[in-house]
Amino acid sequence: MSNFSELGLSEPLLRAVSAEGYTQATPIQAQVIPPMLDGRDIVGIAQTGTGKTAAFVLPLLHQHQQMHGRPGPKACHALILAPTRELAAQIADSIRSYGQFIHHSVTVVVGGVRPAQQIKALSKGVDIVVATPGRLEDHVSTGKFRLDKTKTIILDEADQMLDLGFMPAIRRIMGKLPAQRQTLLLSATMPKQIRQLAGDFLNNPKEISVAPQSRPIERIDQRVYFAEKPAKRKLLAKLLSEDDVRHAIVFTRTKHGANKVVQNLEKDGIASSAIHGNKSQNQREKTLAAFRSGQINVLVATDIAARGIDVDDISHVINFELPNIAESYVHRIGRTARAGKSGVAISLCNGEERKHLFQIEKLTGKKLQRMNGGQPERTDEAPDQELHEPPKNRSPRRKSRKKRSHRPSDKGKPRQAQNNSNDAVASNASPTKHGKPRPNRKRRPRRGKPQAN
Repeated sequence: MSNFSELGLSEPLLRAVSAEGYTQATPIQAQVIPPMLDGRDIVGIAQTGTGKTAAFVLPLLHQHQQMHGRPGPKACHALILAPTRELAAQIADSIRSYGQFIHHSVTVVVGGVRPAQQIKALSKGVDIVVATPGRLEDHVSTGKFRLDKTKTIILDEADQMLDLGFMPAIRRIMGKLPAQRQTLLLSATMPKQIRQLAGDFLNNPKEISVAPQSRPIERIDQRVYFAEKPAKRKLLAKLLSEDDVRHAIVFTRTKHGANKVVQNLEKDGIASSAIHGNKSQNQREKTLAAFRSGQINVLVATDIAARGIDVDDISHVINFELPNIAESYVHRIGRTARAGKSGVAISLCNGEERKHLFQIEKLTGKKLQRMNGGQPERTDEAPDQELHEPPKNRSPRRKSRKKRSHRPSDKGKPRQAQNNSNDAVASNASPTKHGKPRPNRKRRPRRGKPQAN
């Protein structure tokens, strides 16, 4: 790792970094900060929890020190786009922390709150705006904000914005920016659509990739329990009641599922709270504050809402439901094992989710440790097999039945009577299907040949 003092940052920023307790830069920070200070466009690929936020916030604040004057009414010098309200708030907090010794202004523009306060802040002009694409486009379309003065645009968690359907809005926003600008695109994964976006809007970008793409942090102890839906509730309560669980995040696929898990945990005597898209911004902020302060030790979240949860002391991540997208598993477990610490990721898998487990193990290249009643399954009986796709359900073959004959049976008749009956019929007529005599008939002549007299 490099020391922050070697990266060319200003003295006030180095003081702020030291005040936050950091001296060594992470790999993504060491590789992104110098070219960003040089004004290069950048495509950065790094896992969740590797320090991506500080990698662009620090050089952005350094560039801000070199500027003179405010950007003007309804405009900004730098724009940061994020997929969720939580992540936008987290980025704004990082800007305030690292910029504590620098005069600057930052505004968060997100949905879920009344726009009046945002409009008032934007009207004076802001140095840095952190926004979600939807609410920002609302202000632009109504003339409350303009983009022609923006000099730097940063797309954070671009793959998640793609998953949420923000790509059309992002393209419209990018089209309204000045041609002369600096653009950064940061993502945990690099799908084809994100690669195409970079090709359309970035100018000769420097590509930086830290660690294998979509591979989870090695310090995480990954386990899986096999349990059907009715048994998951009791198993979850048992796992959360263990002594080594300090802060835990429980993931579900749906908002309704998150609420249901909270209700069940309350019945089991475990305090928890849910965070998802149906919660208001104030509710979400209060929940996160209670989780950070330790008032509640269990947070139940959906994948979308979890982006932006920045808590360093999360000991456990539990997948109550496996994600149907393998990359989401990497994002989920990345909430633990931060700041050099270790962590535990536990997945509860039922029969329908085994196909998702296969995709996760295929993506990560690692077989999750199978647990049986709290203990690892024995593997000495048979060698550990390679990862194979689970067999498809096949319907059992039906045994073919022999067709029963409809001919009347002669069973029970005396053998002599059977012979006499057949002889009597054979003398003048052939027996029919049902045993009745049928008169002999002359065969018809073949067509085209004369019949002999």
